[in-house]
Amino acid sequence: MKRNNIKLLSQVLISAFVLSSCSDSFLEDKKNYDNVNTGIYDYFSGANARVSDVYSWSLPDPNSDANWKYNCTGNADDQSKSTEEYSGFGAFVNPQAEMTVMGGTKVQDFFHNQANNIQASVWGRIRNINDVIRGITEGALSQEEKDKLLGQVYFFRAWCYYNLVKWYGGVPIVKDVLEPVESSVVPRSSAKACIEFICEDLDKSAEMLSAATINGGWSSSEDWGRVTSGTALALKGRVLLLWASPMFNRANDVTRWNTAYEEIKKSIPVLNACGYGLYQTSNNVNGSDFAALFSTVKSSEAVFATLFNTVQSGDGQKNNNWERGIRPKNSTGSGKEASAMMVDMFPMADGKKPALTNTYNKLEGSEYTYDENYPFMNRDPRFYRTFAFPGVRWAYSGDPTQANSDNPSYDSGKNYELWNYVWYTNLDDQGNAESGNSYGADNLLSNKKGLYVRKRSDDLDVNTSSLYNWAATDNNGGFAYSAAPYLEIRYAEVLLNYAEAACGSGHMSEAVEQLQKIRARAGYTAANNYGLQTDLAADQAACMSAVLYERQIELAYEGKRFDDLRRWMLFDGGISQANGAPSTWTLTGWGGNTCTYLGFKPLNGQRRENMEFRVQDSYGLGGTTKVSDPLVVAGVTRPAAVDYRKELTTQLEQLKEFYASKLVRKLKKGDARDQNHVDLTMQFYPKYYFLGFAQGAQNSNKDLLQTIGWEDYNNAGANGTFDPLAE
Repeated sequence: MKRNNIKLLSQVLISAFVLSSCSDSFLEDKKNYDNVNTGIYDYFSGANARVSDVYSWSLPDPNSDANWKYNCTGNADDQSKSTEEYSGFGAFVNPQAEMTVMGGTKVQDFFHNQANNIQASVWGRIRNINDVIRGITEGALSQEEKDKLLGQVYFFRAWCYYNLVKWYGGVPIVKDVLEPVESSVVPRSSAKACIEFICEDLDKSAEMLSAATINGGWSSSEDWGRVTSGTALALKGRVLLLWASPMFNRANDVTRWNTAYEEIKKSIPVLNACGYGLYQTSNNVNGSDFAALFSTVKSSEAVFATLFNTVQSGDGQKNNNWERGIRPKNSTGSGKEASAMMVDMFPMADGKKPALTNTYNKLEGSEYTYDENYPFMNRDPRFYRTFAFPGVRWAYSGDPTQANSDNPSYDSGKNYELWNYVWYTNLDDQGNAESGNSYGADNLLSNKKGLYVRKRSDDLDVNTSSLYNWAATDNNGGFAYSAAPYLEIRYAEVLLNYAEAACGSGHMSEAVEQLQKIRARAGYTAANNYGLQTDLAADQAACMSAVLYERQIELAYEGKRFDDLRRWMLFDGGISQANGAPSTWTLTGWGGNTCTYLGFKPLNGQRRENMEFRVQDSYGLGGTTKVSDPLVVAGVTRPAAVDYRKELTTQLEQLKEFYASKLVRKLKKGDARDQNHVDLTMQFYPKYYFLGFAQGAQNSNKDLLQTIGWEDYNNAGANGTFDPLAE
């Protein structure tokens, strides 16, 4: 690849690296220490500063939508909005805007980004990492010190390459610091070579970090959050699972599944030795352990995490905005709206899918009858920790009346109840799914959501020592300064990776064992086989379907679903082909259609709607103010909000009675309709399984071969010639 688009920044000599005053994280203060004088590598403090700089360039960021620098972390971005989790056509499923290289809707660029700016370039980040590897390797530190530092840097080079390969297949492999000259050109390598390169880096990382991390993790609490041998092997497992998946493995070569299975199985003892495991306590009430793992700073679940602090200004500020993003407006948040499709797909209390769900048809339906008018009845314990609906308690610490005197205080948030039912001001809007002219109770008014995403919340009833500093009058809202960690890889995902690889390699009993562990933490018991059907060990297709369903539920709103849908080709089952694709792209494994094999209804042709609960007709219409709530005007007394610290059955029955007499579920348009108000449906084009290079990337490198199925800017728009599946 040409390097003429990367310029060196200033040469800086650093004699020491000063950490943040916060004692629990070395990640809380980040400065720019790239491209330094080589003398810095002769001192551990200086070399460590360069390593910490690599972290600052490379760690995932839940405050950002997915882009060239950051992977998807669960926000309602183009990737998550191309899944069941959110509605509103993301770029990858928009039927009215096919992405192209040279047309009107440009293909998203995860390969290049900006020229002439090393910090805003995908390859600038890799060059920076290679610079650190060279500097430490050639420096005067002891081998023990070098290993401790290099092990971390090799991990991040692998992380960067993983995020390229999952989009493009083969990319240039650059191991050295290339000079910004015309001759510095590296061609695209095969996807297989890239996978091998990533795994080599991760093996190096795991070996180099073993002495420092496999005896319970890093010895110093200041180092908590740094990657470990377990982190490296967990990512290696994810990479090998990608390589075994249908997107890369069209013929279902079982040797790839075997390799993934063997490597992931071997990684489990190492992860345990590094201190990782499922986060579990002796007081798991209604899924409280599942909720608490996201607001526990040093959770055993955090295999690969980004840490944050509550510093409010200056260079040391590193806040997590997720809490502010999911909380309702009347508690000074903004709210994320879950799609009705996702809500309706969640398992019932017996662990089985709702019988009316028209996907995962290899799996048994629940014995509980699912009534969409009461979606909270008899659900999987994780349902209550993933969504928030009218009539549920969601405690926090802060006084929202500081921001708006009409906001309900609920004892400064400590007894907050979400009542987000709505009313309309005219009958035409009330019956119109496209109308957004509804008003929410408790001063939500026009700033309401139908059902809120609650996942990853710092719930005061679960975590009594909030990780946020409340500042309701701040422009950013009361939850702006949160130190809640973001978990990119958590131990539960490792077990799910293990389950999938075990199933793919024919070890279904081991796959089921991993699912049982996940279900046990959620609150299921052996009494009903942890909510799993009994034939999974004997039916590979049903077992794989159960694994993917469990991934969808356990990892909901964590930024993982879109990758799962792509690698399993669940938008169309893999039956369609990109323009110009060779015969080797034909899916011959899994009966030629992954959706049929799994009993999964393809997402193409479907649409996501939303829901809201409005007051029943008998209570009439309302106005645009808080006091015009028809239920308030009628003197209706609400039941106590559902409190997850207590037994749920009676509480939920009481809430159901309130809904039955006061509220009705209303369809709320999710995905777009056309100009004639006709429903549009998702359309994921087959060429999206492997992306093409954007025009800017090709313009910067005339020798960069374009991917098959995409226009080649350097060849007058002809079809690309690079085959991501060729070995």
